[in-house]
Amino acid sequence: MSTHAKRERLLLADLLETAGPDAPTLCEGWTTRDLAAHVVVRERRPDAAGGILIKQLASRLDRVMAEYTGKPYEELIQLIRTGPPRFSPFSLKPVDEMSNIIEFYVHTEDVRRAQPDWSVRELDAVFQDALWSRLERTARLMGRGLPTGLVLRRPDGQTTVAQRGTPVVTVTGEPSELVLFSYGRQSAAKVDLDGDENAIAKLQETKQLGI
Repeated sequence: MSTHAKRERLLLADLLETAGPDAPTLCEGWTTRDLAAHVVVRERRPDAAGGILIKQLASRLDRVMAEYTGKPYEELIQLIRTGPPRFSPFSLKPVDEMSNIIEFYVHTEDVRRAQPDWSVRELDAVFQDALWSRLERTARLMGRGLPTGLVLRRPDGQTTVAQRGTPVVTVTGEPSELVLFSYGRQSAAKVDLDGDENAIAKLQETKQLGI
């Protein structure tokens, strides 16, 4: 049975192919070519991918990213479709699902929502629950260092705390939209914000959300 992560992987590859290498994305400064290279490097070059989180490795990541953005765009898309090599932990289905369900969902929306005619996808309840499960585990990492308290709330009332503190902003939406908001795509996420007006303004503008 196909996992959610695999489904989003294939959808992302299709969207990248259709958009072409020079289309905009929600990732500031990145075209679709840059985004495709990032996905491939993250899965296939663990020696460099650490630079995403570790500043000391950032220069190596930049060099490897430059190498991959120089590859034929069609090759990058094919590497995304075929997935990681067998020696990669990402090749294990449980690891792939745990690590990539949000990764591929967010990057799929990075491509979709950068286009002027995008609309919200209808996602099934099982996928929404899977996204929520992952968000509950990563919310505090995404919200670390925020200037306000942040509570994420589903329409059914389930909540998770991304950052403790006052004033508190409560962000309400479907898990898919809360994921986008928490991963730094505030302007594209379809959510409702409730709380102190100044705190809401700070939260909407901050670049501290996400990794």
